Amino acid sequence: MAEGRGRFSTGRFSTTTRIKVLGEQAAARVYRAQSRRLRRPARRGRLTGRAALLALVVCSLAVALAYPLRQYISQRSEIAEQERLAEEARERVEQLRDEKARWQDPAYVEQQARRHLHWVRPGEYGFVMPDAADTTDGAERADRGRGAVARPWYDNLWDGVDRADRSR
Repeated sequence: MAEGRGRFSTGRFSTTTRIKVLGEQAAARVYRAQSRRLRRPARRGRLTGRAALLALVVCSLAVALAYPLRQYISQRSEIAEQERLAEEARERVEQLRDEKARWQDPAYVEQQARRHLHWVRPGEYGFVMPDAADTTDGAERADRGRGAVARPWYDNLWDGVDRADRSR
């Protein structure tokens, strides 16, 4: 065995024996390949019973969760809208507090009375200039043309209230 050049030595086995052994080895390889193919399950259609059941469960969950999810999203948007309105209300309250603080100042009250009610101090003369953009009728314009001094104070008061209502 010292001279062995591989599996078979030329002197020990005949050619037929060698061919026989090679044939057996090839047959064993073919048998193993076929058994591997046979062990693999045959490829079935894509939609099995389990896949159909899984698809049914997933669709059922999607349908069951669609309405609550829509409600959740609409409630979140409503909450965001209410928070925005609350923030606007807070800003408006802050503006009103500032305005209330201004009205506590007697100089501001006097300034507003002079501007809107055309009040004047004793010894002063009041003049009213007609606005170019004023589109009132002729009788009201003639009444206004007499000036704030010639009219009673309550006419001036109601005129200021009416003008304030028209501006909004």
